[in-house]
Amino acid sequence: MHNGRRPQSNEKPKDFKKSMKELLKFCRPYLIPILIAIVLAVISSILSIIGPDKLRDITNTIMAGLRMGIDMDKVKSISLTLLIIYVISAIFGYIEQYIMAVVTNKFSKELRKQITEKINRMPLKYFDNHSYGDVLSRVTNDVDTLSMTLNQSLGTLVTAITLLFGSVIMMVITNGLMALTAIVSSLIGFAFMFLVIRNSQKYFERLQNEIGNLNGHIEEMYSGHNVMRSYNGKKEANQKFNEINDRIYENVKKGQFLSGLMHPFMGFIGNFGYVCVCIVGALLSINNIIDFGVIVAFMLYVRLFTQPMTQIAQALSNLQSTAAASERVFEFLDEEEMEDESSLTKKLSPKDIKGEIIFNHVKFGYDEDKTIIKDFNVKVNPGEKIAIVGPTGAGKTTMVNLLMKFYNINSGDILIDGISTKELTRDNIHKLFIMVLQDTWVFEGTIKENIKYNKPNVSSERIVEVCKIVGLDHFIKTLPKGYDTVIGDNDSLSSGQRQLLTIARGMIEDAPFLILDEATSSVDTRTEELVQKAMDKLTVGRTSFIIAHRLSTIKNADLILMMDNGNIVEQGTHEELLKLNGKYAELYNSQFENIE
Repeated sequence: MHNGRRPQSNEKPKDFKKSMKELLKFCRPYLIPILIAIVLAVISSILSIIGPDKLRDITNTIMAGLRMGIDMDKVKSISLTLLIIYVISAIFGYIEQYIMAVVTNKFSKELRKQITEKINRMPLKYFDNHSYGDVLSRVTNDVDTLSMTLNQSLGTLVTAITLLFGSVIMMVITNGLMALTAIVSSLIGFAFMFLVIRNSQKYFERLQNEIGNLNGHIEEMYSGHNVMRSYNGKKEANQKFNEINDRIYENVKKGQFLSGLMHPFMGFIGNFGYVCVCIVGALLSINNIIDFGVIVAFMLYVRLFTQPMTQIAQALSNLQSTAAASERVFEFLDEEEMEDESSLTKKLSPKDIKGEIIFNHVKFGYDEDKTIIKDFNVKVNPGEKIAIVGPTGAGKTTMVNLLMKFYNINSGDILIDGISTKELTRDNIHKLFIMVLQDTWVFEGTIKENIKYNKPNVSSERIVEVCKIVGLDHFIKTLPKGYDTVIGDNDSLSSGQRQLLTIARGMIEDAPFLILDEATSSVDTRTEELVQKAMDKLTVGRTSFIIAHRLSTIKNADLILMMDNGNIVEQGTHEELLKLNGKYAELYNSQFENIE
């Protein structure tokens, strides 16, 4: 299986409206708390809008008092009302922020959960065409972007819209002419804002994709760091990193530059409207059309009118990142899954398995237009040890993947004890097999936890027994805490020790079928002999499939299948195939051609 990256040309075109619809659809379970937060934000904003009206009353009272004497009782009453309004507004604002913080965190938690569950339902074909780093970027970076921008933008957007329309209403009620002055002077700001949003969206979309590409490249270079260094590939790796990094820089620069224009420009529009209102207000006040308090109130209303315009611009800018991230996340969630197996009722119990497997005219291709397995036919009797050999690309591992139902066959059938794998669930099939692969996997945990992975009821005595069989016990006892030593994927275990660990894990599993895919390829000759003896013990009473390049390890197989171009070209025991003097004999003898 390769870890390729999807070409940029195959990416789906991004749609802002579609992305936001998907996001709103996912937010439905959180609708009630979100609505409560929105209501609180609206009330908080309305209370803030009432404030200037009270300040106008205070100003008019003071101005009248300068002529006839200040009514301090009225000033105190209005001030107390104003204080209560602002305190209540602040409390509601705090509650709204708290609700949004809780909701967005629950939202991101649920989104990560769905992505994780989705990964387990995805066919392996998807991961053949997408880098692991890109998938991880969707789980981490894109979900974090969604959570952060929703938390910051939704409440701000609601508050800003309420302030905008509320201040317009209050201005019109207070004085129509001055309201018209403030609105007209700010219209140019709206036009500029939407122009910027339309032109900057594409850069945010490209940014999220390039971040996924960068994560994929880093994951590849990190996992293959030793190979990259040994082949002097540092320069090429750095060059590729710099190319992706430069594209990220360009998209960030252009997107942030356009978005950044909004704040100073909207600030200018606000100040411009402020000046216009002051001039018009002064002229009306001179002509005794309005009171001085109206001018003071309008100064605040203009601020309340232009400030939310800036906030709306910033919120919409953040929502651009949200749309780009949500497109990637929901695109992944909408990917085609493995077919639903809930209707499959047949089940094979590992304890009742006889061990017969039949491949009946199996045809398969990873792509529809390219068939790899063309017509595979073989019957495996219970307890037999079947070796599958052949040149690279002959289809050996593919047959194992089909047997495990990692991929669905195009035509033909695979029967286990007479029951088609099409009638069995993947989970059921996986319980029937022990798999020891060439690629080792060690996770963060103790050696004991690694060996008894997903088998909590295995006793410590059984683990020690298995480790003695595979020759791992001595090494484990040299570790500081023995079987309780914590190891991880990055620990300095040799490839052979890691392979022995995975072999021990396979021996713990009690299943009727065994698959060994190049299981001894990472161990030395002496260890291979020890492991081979352990494998011989493991194969007793089990139907076994062994894929091996070292043909010396499969001499005692009951049946050897020589594959080439997806077909069985020769089959028989080791001695029988050597007598044929065909492709198997040629492959076997090639191992000794360079030995003097």
